[in-house]
Amino acid sequence: MDSMELLAPLVFVIVSLVAGAILKYGLKRTVLPYTVGLFAFGLIIGLLDRAGVYADGSVFKASIDFAGNINPDLILYLFLPILIFDAAYELDAHIFRKTLFNATLLSVPGMVVAMFLTGLLMMGVSLFAPNYAQWDWTHALMFGALISATDPVAVVALLRELGVSKRFSTLVDAESMLNDGTGIVLFMLFFGTFTAAGGVDTPVTEFIYVVLGGVLLGVVFGWLCLWFITRSQSDAIMQNSAILVSAYLTFFLAQSYLDVSGVIALVGYGVVIAYYGRPRIAPDVNRFMQEFWELATYMANTLIFILVGVVIALQVQATLMDFVVLVLVYTGINLIRMAMIAIFYPVMKRSGYGLSKREAVILCWGGLRGALGLTLALMVSYTLPIPEAVRQQVLFLTAGIVTLTLTVNATTIGWLLRRLGLTRVSSAKTYLNYTIHKQLCDNAEKYYRELQQNEALQAADWDKVATFLPVPEAAPVGPVQTQDLMADIRLRILDKERTRYWQLYEKGIVSSDSLRRLLTAVEELYDADGKRPLCERAKLLELPKLPLYLRWKKRSREVLYRWVDRHHSSTFVAVYDVARGLIHAQRTSMTLLDELEASGSFGNEDIRKLEILRGEVRKNIDESQSIMDMIAEHYPNSYRLAITQKTVRMLISNEKATVAQMLHEGLVTPDDVQSMIDDIKKRYRDTTLSRILKK
Repeated sequence: MDSMELLAPLVFVIVSLVAGAILKYGLKRTVLPYTVGLFAFGLIIGLLDRAGVYADGSVFKASIDFAGNINPDLILYLFLPILIFDAAYELDAHIFRKTLFNATLLSVPGMVVAMFLTGLLMMGVSLFAPNYAQWDWTHALMFGALISATDPVAVVALLRELGVSKRFSTLVDAESMLNDGTGIVLFMLFFGTFTAAGGVDTPVTEFIYVVLGGVLLGVVFGWLCLWFITRSQSDAIMQNSAILVSAYLTFFLAQSYLDVSGVIALVGYGVVIAYYGRPRIAPDVNRFMQEFWELATYMANTLIFILVGVVIALQVQATLMDFVVLVLVYTGINLIRMAMIAIFYPVMKRSGYGLSKREAVILCWGGLRGALGLTLALMVSYTLPIPEAVRQQVLFLTAGIVTLTLTVNATTIGWLLRRLGLTRVSSAKTYLNYTIHKQLCDNAEKYYRELQQNEALQAADWDKVATFLPVPEAAPVGPVQTQDLMADIRLRILDKERTRYWQLYEKGIVSSDSLRRLLTAVEELYDADGKRPLCERAKLLELPKLPLYLRWKKRSREVLYRWVDRHHSSTFVAVYDVARGLIHAQRTSMTLLDELEASGSFGNEDIRKLEILRGEVRKNIDESQSIMDMIAEHYPNSYRLAITQKTVRMLISNEKATVAQMLHEGLVTPDDVQSMIDDIKKRYRDTTLSRILKK
């Protein structure tokens, strides 16, 4: 192998990342999505190579040729583990659980319907297009299976750019990831008849095995990875390395050895790491993870979309009739997706968060195809038992549909979102944003006046300084509904609560279990879009009831209290921990309400709304304090343990803050404090009740 072949992959990566950086900057102020720009760049450099523009023997031409003839398995195994894990890791577990039924409906029976309708369309094409006369039902349904699955890479990347609502984006993300399992099973059912592996005899059993096997594998690897990183003394880099290696290993074992869905295995793995791992992993590791996976996903997206463009430019062969068929098939698959969603819409609008008609339109138009479908089409093009004409036509049609969905659907979906009003800001939110901006301007103006009184700054050109003040916004025009304003303020409070709970966890004030319970309560209130009072925290502060085997005993309540206090103290400590965390967050919420009132933008009617919200927050504080007082009165042993645990955590948290301050001020170097940090982490792990009791 000469040096040109060795350098080709490296040169392609360097050129792609440089081009990606330029496009990222250049497309920032345009309506063209970044991923579409990458795809177009790959298409252009591939077409230039095909036209013979690059000099023979040059390293750049060798790099383009390498990309255009890449093994389809390399696309799957190199890029998908990063992209799918990151998408699964970013899924909100609470929202994912509530959208799972609708996503499953689209990705299982929906995929089957779309496959059969696409197969019927291709058989119809074979009747009038002479070039497609060799197609039979096996070829048509195989193509229907590979083209009907929306591509998780393309969909996830686009939705992140558009910034659609988290509920809707989670539904689209979940569908695009879950339908991979259905798509591969259906594809192999027909593709296997042309390979040594043979077809699938029992597709229903095979599908259950592929999906459930993938979920089980992902969950098992997720827990094994958590077990390792929470017990090791390693730093953030080592722990992230373990997560990355586990993601690749999960996908590799699923696809190559166990014949289950690698994408679904990664979804299960990512959800376990995100939902159970985040509260158990050190806060600094969580921050490092977020930055690391953001960079890894950016690089993988950049490479894969350019790669898809190059592959299409170099591999596809077509005639004029093929282009006519492509337009027909592209139109057909969009109509088929609309028909499929229309069939299941009556059920979907009543389950989970529901589905509005406007969202259903976006769901139809947002069914992008990308690297996954193209990879399966490349597998078909390399399979000799399939007639050559069919192989080339499958590759051309798949490449064409990928191109059209990325250039037509992806570029117009932003306009469609705005047209349907799905990105419109409510009048209440506009008014609240105006209020907050006015408060910012007032504070800046006040500080500007204070600076003018400073004798050391008298020589400043105050007219020029004033030009750097924030520009006040015009007050919004039009009435604001009382309920809309209260709902929007409640959502702001819940956002602040969510942030505050993570801060309390990072400071060691609440445990990981308490953090999860508090966040779950916030998510349940968030589901109501701010329509439910802030004090409706179902079962969050409920004290445990006496065990059934104690209720028949004819003893005084004080005796039973003492017995339960002695043998079930961990339960009461957990409730005390939750109540303490809730009080901290509610005090922060009260401060937010005071700041809104102090802004001076609210009239008398609006101030009465704020007072109602204060009452809801105050009720949470009173109920939490009442629970803490009850535990202190009736369960002294549990109360003592809770206070002991709280004191120990505060002690260690203060030590951690002191070390961080010393490092910030340059009194010690990172190498000097590493042993201190390791010791602090070790002692913090010993703050569980079982270990405190042993001491």
